Amino acid sequence: MMISVVIPTYNREQPLRETLADAIRQNYDDFEVLVIDQTRTHELETQVYLNELANAGKIRWFRVDWASLPGARNYAVRRAVGEIILFIDDDVQLPDGFLAAHAGNYLQKPDVGCVAGRVFDRMKLDNSISGLAIEYLPPEAMDAAVAWYFIDLVHTVQPQQVLSARGCNMSFRRRIFAEWGLTFDERFAGSAVREESDFCLRLRSTNMKIWYDPDACLVHLGEESGGCHDVSTRSVEYQITFYHNHFLMGLKNLTAFQYLRFFAKLFDCQVLGNPPCHKSRSPVKIILRLTFYLLGFISAINTVIHSLWDDGQIYTRQDNINAK
Repeated sequence: MMISVVIPTYNREQPLRETLADAIRQNYDDFEVLVIDQTRTHELETQVYLNELANAGKIRWFRVDWASLPGARNYAVRRAVGEIILFIDDDVQLPDGFLAAHAGNYLQKPDVGCVAGRVFDRMKLDNSISGLAIEYLPPEAMDAAVAWYFIDLVHTVQPQQVLSARGCNMSFRRRIFAEWGLTFDERFAGSAVREESDFCLRLRSTNMKIWYDPDACLVHLGEESGGCHDVSTRSVEYQITFYHNHFLMGLKNLTAFQYLRFFAKLFDCQVLGNPPCHKSRSPVKIILRLTFYLLGFISAINTVIHSLWDDGQIYTRQDNINAK
């Protein structure tokens, strides 16, 4: 079973090189590595390394002149040849057997369309392997209105069905894209938060399962700079986009009752700062977050209205035009 490993990247240098080194030395018989490179100019060391890998046939290196995580995922899907398409970030550490762990689930479970892997966040690594182990997620983790506050793919130690995957460690059967025509929504901008959640919610229409396998694990470094977007996390645009993406996911996929519950939980956690968000309870910061929350909601409504005549897949359309 061939695996296409997809690494979208934007303004990453040493972490990207180390991620690629881990990927190409995987002890799996049949795989390819696709690098969707959105960086305008690399450091010389990275440029030389990428050239060497590409010339040696160890990676397929695609350079684009835009920055969009869902756009990069769609771009890769159209070029991948594997039966399984595996997405990882450009700042991860992969153990031996990582690809084999993903592949084994598809061989054993024909009704699985997606494998969600375990993610050890570097900044929380001590807690990730301490006495916080979870055997099985609570029922709320399968409730699309509130699941995002109960899905813990860090501390969960037992394989089980889940509602969503984390974008830095998730794989899909190729036919999810080919037969059902699913694509990542390129309107999820900024850090593209919730773009993988949106995709996983739409995957339910195929009646295929998302299966969590703790053995398909990696370490996510969570670098502060770079990534797959070109919006500073300290900017007003990023803050508004953060809420826009949450509201867009809800408006697209939830019932009216679910949406109201989602709306309330997002407010309680992200605006008021209650657990599990644990944000500052300063009145000034709450008012500021409320402002971004309201602006994000208005922005999402505007996106939904525009979708009546424009699906927002601008990078896919651009690629299709260039292919003609």
